[in-house]
Order: sequence, then structure tokens, then C-alpha cells
Amino acid sequence: MNMDIATVNALPYEDFVNILGNVVEKCPIITAAVWSRRPFVNLTALETAISEFIDALPESGKEGILRCHPDLAGRDLQSGTLTRESREEQAGSGMDALNSAEASRMARLNEEYKERFGFPFVICARMNDKANILRHLSERFPNERGVERARGIEEVKKICRLRLQDIVLIDAPNKL
Repeated sequence: MNMDIATVNALPYEDFVNILGNVVEKCPIITAAVWSRRPFVNLTALETAISEFIDALPESGKEGILRCHPDLAGRDLQSGTLTRESREEQAGSGMDALNSAEASRMARLNEEYKERFGFPFVICARMNDKANILRHLSERFPNERGVERARGIEEVKKICRLRLQDIVLIDAPNKL
């Protein structure tokens, strides 16, 4: 879409939420909450507002954000029910092209991870390939729940940053 920050700041509430509502997967309420913090001086200020909102949530709210994320290479990918953003991100990392052994391993690890932590494994697929994703999924399994929740939220923020950059131009500060 590539709007400048002045255009983003001028968006009515409904358009702001419709356009930016999935920068945090299936959590348009976050975008709705930061709308009132306009005007944003630049893209970084918008990203910071979203991060601060997430950071202020109780741990249960952070886990709720993580639960909104689909399994990597999971049934939503197979059935075509992923959001457009998730579909493109998973395809870009090769999650849509796993061989049968990789797919079986991924499904098993996803299930074990969810059983252990109570939320899906989240990693910024755009910053990883399928080999790295599988490696990180195995490496992160021994973590404590709180550590893994914090790590997952940091990955959510990376995903959010990249999704924002797809929509909002990185430009000179807005003249407030």
C-alpha cells in the first residue's frame, strides 16, 4: 500500500483499523487502541505505540496475542485459511514446501510446543527459512514458559515491524 505517515494520521478510525488491523496477527484491537495516539511523527513512532501497548498488557494478554498466531505449516496453511500476510510469510520461508518428513516433524513439534507452553510457536518467518524455523522450534522447547512468552512477543514485534513497513513509507518525520 505504501502510504506516508501523514496519510496514515489522516485516516478515519475505521479505515485505520481496516488497513493496519492485522499488523499484529488477528489483533485489530491493538491497532484500534493506538489510533487515539495520532498523530505519529513517523513510522517508528507508530511501531513504538504498538509495542508499548503490547508491553503494557498483562501476561495473559500477551499469551492471547500469541494464541492468535497460526501453526507454521499447519492446517490453516494446508486448508488455505491463513490471513494473506501469514500465507505470504509462510510461503516466503518455505513452510508451504516441506517434504513429508519435514511436515511430519513440524506438526509433531508444533503440537509438543503448544502442549508445553499453551500457545503456538511464533517466529518471524520472513527473517528465517524452513531449516532455521525447525532449528529454533527445537532449541526453544527447553525454555521456561515466561522466557518463551517473552521471546514469542519479541517475534510478534518483528512481524509487526515488517508488516508496517509493507503499508507505511519509511520517510522523513511528519510536520506536526
